[in-house]
Amino acid sequence: MPSAAPTKPAARLGAKIRLLRRQEGLSQVQLAEALGISPSYLNLIEGNKRPLTAPLLIRLAQQFKLDLKALAPEEDQRLSDDLMEAFGDPLFEPLGLQAQDVRELVQNNPQLARGVFELYRAYQHAQDGLGTLAAKLSDGQGFDPEATRLPSEEVGDFIQQAMNHFPELELAAEALWINAGLEADAPYPGLAACFEARGIAVRIHRVSEGPGLLRHFDPDRRTLSLSELLPQRSRTFQLAHQLALLDHSDLLDRLTAHPLLRTGASRALARVALANYFASAVLMPYDRFLKAARTERYDIEILARRFQASFEQVCHRLTTLRRPGAEGVPFHFLRIDIAGNISKSFSASGIRFARFSGACPRWNAHAAFLTPGLIRTQISEFPDGRRYFCIARTLQKDTGGYRGQHAMQAVGLGCEMGHAKDLIYADGLRLDQPPVPVGVTCRLCERTDCEQRAFPPLQQAFKVEENLRRTSFYARIEGEGRTRN
Repeated sequence: MPSAAPTKPAARLGAKIRLLRRQEGLSQVQLAEALGISPSYLNLIEGNKRPLTAPLLIRLAQQFKLDLKALAPEEDQRLSDDLMEAFGDPLFEPLGLQAQDVRELVQNNPQLARGVFELYRAYQHAQDGLGTLAAKLSDGQGFDPEATRLPSEEVGDFIQQAMNHFPELELAAEALWINAGLEADAPYPGLAACFEARGIAVRIHRVSEGPGLLRHFDPDRRTLSLSELLPQRSRTFQLAHQLALLDHSDLLDRLTAHPLLRTGASRALARVALANYFASAVLMPYDRFLKAARTERYDIEILARRFQASFEQVCHRLTTLRRPGAEGVPFHFLRIDIAGNISKSFSASGIRFARFSGACPRWNAHAAFLTPGLIRTQISEFPDGRRYFCIARTLQKDTGGYRGQHAMQAVGLGCEMGHAKDLIYADGLRLDQPPVPVGVTCRLCERTDCEQRAFPPLQQAFKVEENLRRTSFYARIEGEGRTRN
């Protein structure tokens, strides 16, 4: 029986071990023999009655040919968070579910927990579909059931699972720099020459030729047309994007043949996302960009000018710096509109984003709309005590001239407080100042004194007391509920 000290992260992995064993068609006796332990000890491990030791963990990884990340507890925590948000639906309120109930379900039967979450997600899509169906039927239109599925959710899960880092695309981008002889200060001519070498003409079209059209590749006429509305940096990005589709289509197909991408629409959207990833890797080569980011202490505006990229593109690229041995600050990223809809999100910092409801109004990404174009900083603290340093700024996207749309969005970028000192935006700030208390969503936040609360917390029953008026309808006053003399 192993006697080495157990490792804390691997303390409760019994359900995962049992699932892997069954998937391989092994009995407890067979796996125990392969691991060099007794069947009774393996039985205790699978029942979470004995911890895994470090040597056993390594032997398990070798036995099942796994990356140790597959046994990491972060995935369980993410699933627990997702389920807690799902159970925050008023539908489950009469059941009185607690966070511990959810954690035990995830630990003891992760597959069942994932199934419950997927079932709830399907229920949410069905509810949305009912509204869509009613609206379309009232207008005498048809109805497509697939329209209720959101490919963006599947693509988001796919990118999150990969931690937004795709080594094969990084290598392909580096190879392009070498083969095309691109110049650091002017990559556009070299990229355009790549198309000319393939017999493809690159032209700039007028707005009147294609209203709302920014890029169009015509394989029959062998032309790539870019809009005059695009600034030079965006034209360079679009050239690199199209090269990914032309030269690395097989690689994109292989990467998107992933079980999380279950529909043709989600796989197609993932191809676009990966082509964008390749384009960013071309504009901002990994090693040179990481070195510049560290030297300039992640000053986004300097990096944007140096690499001829937009503010948002630099923020995106900063989240992809996850190469083992050459990692940047682990950032989270989100993009929202003025209504609070999250259109893009990714987290390497551990921060949690809402899936089924609105984000906390105390996030500085919302306040960014009050000061367009200016960077806002925030030190925030979640109910679990974790603190983050975040910046946010608005972006204005022009899609035409005077009569065109001028949509405004905000992007947020942040990291755990331990990395704040590495960012230029923390200079001059007291990092020990009282943080802004924030949450994921109102239903999951335990803070009852929040004046911006829109819904009651999941952890407490909601009581209407007509003789009391609080600062918030759902807030509770300290000492409230005590016996009054």
